[in-house]
Amino acid sequence: MFKKVLIPTDGSDIANEAGVRAVSLARLAGAAATVVYVQDVYAYGGIGEANAAGVLAYTTAARAQGLAATQKIAEAAREAGVPVDTVVVENHHTAAGIVDAAQACGADLIAMGSHGRSGLEHLVLGSVTTKVLALSKIPVLVLK
Repeated sequence: MFKKVLIPTDGSDIANEAGVRAVSLARLAGAAATVVYVQDVYAYGGIGEANAAGVLAYTTAARAQGLAATQKIAEAAREAGVPVDTVVVENHHTAAGIVDAAQACGADLIAMGSHGRSGLEHLVLGSVTTKVLALSKIPVLVLK
């Protein structure tokens, strides 16, 4: 059925719950999982105050936050006996980062929550989920 499931997370409780459920699906399918967190690219574009130390500090902190966000789902995968990788990618557009990560890791399914941190702002589906559905060429399973 599926060989590799990409599980995006933003570290929110909703995304983690969906991720743990996606791990169960991967286990049933005999698939491996990749848990991905998409961090924004360093956004400062001004002149004068930007410096290499500031960019490095931002990137290091963002990567640490991303790795922490992936750990709960990765731990659930390990406990379930599902082979798992974690990855943090940079992209200004979270949905594009998710779709690109799916292609890069060879995923044949993206399994993600219907909402993330901004879930209260959207009544039906979160904006990132909606964009992933529009951009992805592989199946997307939306978990509520």
